[in-house]
Amino acid sequence: MTQPAQQKFALPTLAAMVVGSMVGAGIFSLPQTFGRVTGGLGALIAWAIAGGGMLMLAFVFQTLSRRKPELDAGVYAYAKAGFGNYPGFLSALGYWTVCCLGNVSYWVLIKSTWGALFPILGDGNTVVAVALSSVGIWVVHFLILRGVREAAFINTVVTVAKIIPILIFLVFVGFAFRAGIFAANFDGGPGLEAEGLFAQVRGTMLVTVFVFVGIEGASVYSRYARKRSDVGLATVLGFLGVLCLLVLVTMLSYGVLPRPDLAELRNPSMAGVLRAVAGPWGAVFVSAGLIVSVLGAYLSWSLLAAEVLYSAAKMESMPAFLAVENHNKVPAAALWLTNILIQLFLVLTLFAEEAFLLALKLTSSMILLPYLLTAAYALKLAWTGETYAQQPRERNGDLILAALATIYAIGLIYAGGLKFLLLSLVIYVPGTILFAIAQKERGHRLFTPGETVLFAVAAIGAAVALYGLVTGLIRA
Repeated sequence: MTQPAQQKFALPTLAAMVVGSMVGAGIFSLPQTFGRVTGGLGALIAWAIAGGGMLMLAFVFQTLSRRKPELDAGVYAYAKAGFGNYPGFLSALGYWTVCCLGNVSYWVLIKSTWGALFPILGDGNTVVAVALSSVGIWVVHFLILRGVREAAFINTVVTVAKIIPILIFLVFVGFAFRAGIFAANFDGGPGLEAEGLFAQVRGTMLVTVFVFVGIEGASVYSRYARKRSDVGLATVLGFLGVLCLLVLVTMLSYGVLPRPDLAELRNPSMAGVLRAVAGPWGAVFVSAGLIVSVLGAYLSWSLLAAEVLYSAAKMESMPAFLAVENHNKVPAAALWLTNILIQLFLVLTLFAEEAFLLALKLTSSMILLPYLLTAAYALKLAWTGETYAQQPRERNGDLILAALATIYAIGLIYAGGLKFLLLSLVIYVPGTILFAIAQKERGHRLFTPGETVLFAVAAIGAAVALYGLVTGLIRA
């Protein structure tokens, strides 16, 4: 049988991967999420910090795609090349876990949205809701198995379809914007008098991380790029477009409803804002847009999750069976493992709602390690001068960008708090068994001395987190 030709993506498809990965459920909840913790001034500062920091990270991905074109697995490959096999594995495991947990939240949110019309679906975690979501998981699974190009094309179409409702929302809310309401909301208004501006801004940081997750979408798929230069450009273009949408949705909402009212909206809170402007049809319109958006994001993250496992296995840090492809050149084994884990997490929502909510809060925290290691690798290249022999003038500029991206990632870990850093270790430490299997398969030593110390520190942190959960010292 003739093997399919290697699939290649052009710039628009790569950019759609970035936009499709970032624009998911998060943008539809921004009015309530920001309104709950800050006013207009705090939101402006938060977006300036997040936008600036993530732009530095986007430039880092662009730089690394040029400097290290042979590294075609994005966040995982950069971590391994810069800091060794085990840190690279942890980066891949963290990124994969974020994909899986995020995908579970997407199905719960879809069924919760439908629950407003069909009470049998409840908040998205009833037996009927889980059963319907399970059907959706496996329909998408077999769609992807038909071929990455076909799934990527559908992702491009869905990306366009889900941006349209957001743009229409912005038009209506822009016409309804009232300067007086915005001014009253600017410093937070009633209910936030005791909160300082720093505390307000810090309260939004993990939210901004959540809505930006996916910025690395093009770099993860760099092995499919028609031109390597398209990878970095797609990342920056996709990021800038999404940033504009996020800021506009947030800031325009402060000019429609008082901040306390925004804080009380039910998610998707964009629906509540449009209802205040255009009546009940506005809520229905936004809810329909959310379903399209979340389904598109689910497809993007399913592709990304399987690709990370496949690439890690090809680079010998995951078990070899995860590198198996089907006749359509799809990483089938990695896709099966991904969707089995998503299915298990989904079933757990029936029995352990608190544990599920805790896992959702971990998604933003767990992506920080892959981002930090990527930025630190770019910093390492610029600091040592590796790859800059032919372009020495570019070194200082890249050094500054990488340093700013690294500082931003460290700041996010601080903003997230020690609790979530410790709880993320509860996933990283048991997940290391996959690394142990891979090392044994290939006859490699389990850890280097430095990696042994790293694992020991992580194990201690995981033990502290488990003790805190059992004793009640750590709560979701």
